[in-house]
Amino acid sequence: MSWVEDLDALHALYGTPGEAARIKVTPILTPAYRAHIERSRFCVLTTVGPEGTDGSPRGDCGPVVRIADARTLLMPDWKGNERIDSLRNIVRDGRVSLMFLVAGSSTAMRVNGSARLSAAPELCQSFARDGKAPRTVIVIEIAEVYSQCARALIRAELWTSGDQSAGLPTIGDMLREITEGRFDGASYDAEWPGRAAKTMW
Repeated sequence: MSWVEDLDALHALYGTPGEAARIKVTPILTPAYRAHIERSRFCVLTTVGPEGTDGSPRGDCGPVVRIADARTLLMPDWKGNERIDSLRNIVRDGRVSLMFLVAGSSTAMRVNGSARLSAAPELCQSFARDGKAPRTVIVIEIAEVYSQCARALIRAELWTSGDQSAGLPTIGDMLREITEGRFDGASYDAEWPGRAAKTMW
């Protein structure tokens, strides 16, 4: 195996970024960038902490973040599995990255910045849905925001290749495999839809 171990070696393998790649980065939301992020119902939140990195999918039935102003995003932390990996990381190291997707669009939006957690009752309550509010809200300060080249989504045919999930192992299958059959994966899968419906928010 031949490793690339310094920047000179890396740069020798690649060309010079084109003008569009150089000028697209801004420290604030432009109107066009704002429009895309406001339409996004899904993003991946990446955090870093002493144990390493964490990538967490985040989704909502409307915009996945609320735009407070041109430099600030608000993300409610809705019900999850209680691991709180991302939240523990944010408390210890505020660096975050987000990648926003919009179904049908081949453009991804990227945000890099820093985050803090707020449990302020009035802020959490402002996101309330069906009588339930998030326990915390992630407040993200934008350092840079930019659009991502569409090649990856085009190559993947992400929105055009149809449903490719047939035959995939379920979560129950995975848990049964990890525990060498000790975990009742079939019951887990059977109960999951009802459990999820009651704990979505």
